Amino acid sequence: MQDFILSNHLSVPVIGFGTWQVPKGEQTFNAVSTALNNGYRHIDTASAYNNEKSVGDAIKASGIDRRTIFLTTKLWNKDRGYTATLNAFERSLELLQTDYLDLYLIHWPANSKQFDNWKAINAETWRAFEDLYRQGKVRAIGVSNFMVKHLEALKETAALFPMVNQIEYHPGYTQDEVVSYCKREQVLVEAWSPIGSGRLLNHELLRKIAEKYKTSVAQLCIRFCLQNEILPLPKSVTPAYIKANLDVEGFTIDASDLSAIHAIKNEGWSGLNPDQIGF
Repeated sequence: MQDFILSNHLSVPVIGFGTWQVPKGEQTFNAVSTALNNGYRHIDTASAYNNEKSVGDAIKASGIDRRTIFLTTKLWNKDRGYTATLNAFERSLELLQTDYLDLYLIHWPANSKQFDNWKAINAETWRAFEDLYRQGKVRAIGVSNFMVKHLEALKETAALFPMVNQIEYHPGYTQDEVVSYCKREQVLVEAWSPIGSGRLLNHELLRKIAEKYKTSVAQLCIRFCLQNEILPLPKSVTPAYIKANLDVEGFTIDASDLSAIHAIKNEGWSGLNPDQIGF
């Protein structure tokens, strides 16, 4: 599988290892270590996950050249704004035990439910991201959970447009509007919860299609992302599943099955709407 290429020509390994909801300490250390040992070279974390230090510990202990690992973290909501963003970035670097990031994301957009000046808040935060990028402290910058309205508002003031938008994406919740927009604007879409946080594993149609390709539902969901030019970020703490989630090259979903999977409605959604969140 070839890397994805961002709008600034940076290569990104096609499957990332997600660490959302993995507790800090031994569980995160072991999961990330297992992922690295099985060939993952793309690790995704966030300040809000409270496991950045454990991720950094695992990368350091692996002995793998840091330059070969694509490392992402995210700015949490309480740290929005220009100066607060710069301070939060430095804290993340310290916890991750690195002197640069490969990708830094705004975790959630400020929204109109919470703030009358949500556009200005996002713009000031993004201005800090642009400065970090220009200074060479991060190799790519992007957003997470931004819908079209948030991206369009950012475009009004941004000197650089986001290179990545990480959103919830999986069978049953494909967010076609924002995905189409991002593809038109050359923004790589990454999929958090590509297996619906496990909620799709017993879906009857997905099980039937997975059986056809002699694969698992999880592998089918990951392959579905890739064939739609979406970068999946599967998460597991089980060594066998961590390994299996990277092994999706042995089959190709045909057009009719892709359409059938895409037609699944309202399955596995987390319930998190970026325009309605209150955190």
